[in-house]
Amino acid sequence: MSVKQQAIPQQSKIYINFKDYVELGNIQTEPLLMEMLAYAKRYQILLDGKTGNAALNACIFRLNRLETTVTRPFFLEVLRLYDESKLSMEQVTEIFLTAENYLFRRSICDLPTNALNKIFLMLHREIMRYDGTETDYVEKFKYALLSKKERARFPDDEEFAESFISKPVYLMNSKNKVYILERLENFGTVEDKDVYRHCDEGTYSIEHIMPQHLTPIWQKELGVDYEQIHEAWLHRIANLTLTAYNSKYSNSSFSEKRTMQNGFDDSGIRMNTWIAKKDKWTLAELEERSEYLRNRALTIWTLPMTEFQPEQKQMDSYTLDDDAELTGRLIARFTFKHTEQPVASWVEMFQKVIQILYAEDKAIITKLALSEEDNIALHFSTKPDTFTKSVEIGDGIYVWTNTSTQSKLSVLSRLFKLYDEDSADLVFYLRDESELTTDEPGSRHELRRRYWTYALPIIKEAHGKDGSFFNVSPTRENWINGFFGVSGFSICCVANYDSARVEIVFQKSEKDENKKAFDALMTHRAEIESALGIALNWNRAEDKKASKVYTQLSNVSIESEVDWLQMARFHAEWSKKFYDVIIPLVIGA
Repeated sequence: MSVKQQAIPQQSKIYINFKDYVELGNIQTEPLLMEMLAYAKRYQILLDGKTGNAALNACIFRLNRLETTVTRPFFLEVLRLYDESKLSMEQVTEIFLTAENYLFRRSICDLPTNALNKIFLMLHREIMRYDGTETDYVEKFKYALLSKKERARFPDDEEFAESFISKPVYLMNSKNKVYILERLENFGTVEDKDVYRHCDEGTYSIEHIMPQHLTPIWQKELGVDYEQIHEAWLHRIANLTLTAYNSKYSNSSFSEKRTMQNGFDDSGIRMNTWIAKKDKWTLAELEERSEYLRNRALTIWTLPMTEFQPEQKQMDSYTLDDDAELTGRLIARFTFKHTEQPVASWVEMFQKVIQILYAEDKAIITKLALSEEDNIALHFSTKPDTFTKSVEIGDGIYVWTNTSTQSKLSVLSRLFKLYDEDSADLVFYLRDESELTTDEPGSRHELRRRYWTYALPIIKEAHGKDGSFFNVSPTRENWINGFFGVSGFSICCVANYDSARVEIVFQKSEKDENKKAFDALMTHRAEIESALGIALNWNRAEDKKASKVYTQLSNVSIESEVDWLQMARFHAEWSKKFYDVIIPLVIGA
């Protein structure tokens, strides 16, 4: 249904959606069953990875180990094109490997996962839109991913490499840690080791070369700065390897780890060969291995290249589910309920979407128009003179339109919840792509970059040399993330036109993980707010994938440079307080 209707159906509505699809489309039973059987066989390939191509099989196996399912609607179409002889097996393999690299680079760079379902759901359609043919499909696919912007972007080599070597990999979840070390061990050789099986069975484990607890010998070898070196480098990839003799290594000196029986000198694990060539393990060796693994990561998880360019510029797209700042952007069209409609403004989109919902169930909006009990009800009325500006939805019901774009989107989000609709199914296509690709003077992107260039040194000073924001660069977004070693969770500083915020954001790919972490932190609410001396905003966001806890500074604006010092100090002070008070509880959970 996702493939056919370009919308992810709700599980509770699968039967109704399928029935409508068949009956309204007047689809005959035998062709339907034949097509379903063909897709079932393709889906089986995505489950067991039996294709006849070793590289593709291995890629599917790795994606399944990472529990990656968001790609499957797109991959089903790729496999269909292969069945129709429109793609070769080599091309299919290149597509799968590129998608794997896209997902991994985003994970390492802590980009949010909530948009991925929609990206891969619409990807085949996006590719076909360029010229309506399957010609140069692989190049169009690479262009489609490379042209993604902001939170949907394909991280470039600089962003990925810096995140890869600085990220506390050991604190990532087990499936990601093992995936990284398996790739480092086996990439580029046919003499590969069954790292996954050995790790599953407990034969292999992850070894900290510089141990988690420093002995006097280690302190002496690391030098006077041993505490800073240990804190900064302990969990990074440069200090990690695989071994089957973790318990024997323990906190032994590097020399002992290298020369003991079954030590690095005797190891059959390839990545330990490089380590065994060193006489000591100090900051110099850590930096050297970091650079070595940086270059190896760029070879393993390559950034695709293509010379393809569509004849017409493509529009950026966002869903109602995306946490994006769309104020100032121009909408060209939207898709909802399997239809696409051009619009001239956000007001027109707002009116049309609400009319679609109203046509499905008039009672919900009618009740809102007659009520004053809910905030959302204040946006609807049966009296046209209630608002300074409004449009009629139907039957003498009016909706307030003299509101900001974000306010309109908030109303739609509330309505979608009342109608039990998936907010990811409403997609906006925006004009003004050129502003996204350049920071031209006077644009909001140039303004944001100037603010973060001003504020980041103040934030970094508050956190210290190796703190949560030490590897962060100015951005053109209205937000900037600091990290603390738990993939998918971050400290976020936000700069808006009417406020500034500091947030702890829980945005893993699995909604349940975010809610579980939020709930665990919520049990410490009294303790946290007592330590901070303020009441925080706790937003579980039941209808969203991500959850957040935040504090806000109102009556300031990124547009006013007079406010910048106050905003920057707010971001610095509260991000550091959150790091000191809240993050230990998040990591401990």
